[in-house]
Amino acid sequence: MKKNVDGQRGSMAPGRYTELKRLLEGRRREMLDDVQAKIKDVRTEGAGGMMQTVEMGDASKADVHDDIEFALIQMKTETLQKIEVALSRLEDGEYGYCGECGDEISQQRLRALPFALRCKDCEEAREVAQQRARTALQRRGAASLFVDLPS
Repeated sequence: MKKNVDGQRGSMAPGRYTELKRLLEGRRREMLDDVQAKIKDVRTEGAGGMMQTVEMGDASKADVHDDIEFALIQMKTETLQKIEVALSRLEDGEYGYCGECGDEISQQRLRALPFALRCKDCEEAREVAQQRARTALQRRGAASLFVDLPS
């Protein structure tokens, strides 16, 4: 949350607020339309597919296709939930500001990832720290393989 000198939440420029709200609402509409269309497609394909006799190889392909469709619906639903949270943060005056350093998140970043919680620099630093932690765990895991070996 962006703070001003008095420790109060800074006010977002009206133009930035309007642009961010338009961006989030547009992305929400797009995701909602996509999810509804995918659900409709799955229902339509499922109803039509039950009427047909399916060979074993085709059934396997259909199962894989259904799994992929379900995963896509799930991913889009999760994205939709993140956008809803971002809209709530916008109303609270917390959206568009980095959760780490408090600086404004660039308009470009928010267009690409409308539910971003961190600016590019802070996100990159977080990813580097996570990668270092994973590497350290892997090294410890590999080292323990040799420690546990009998002599």
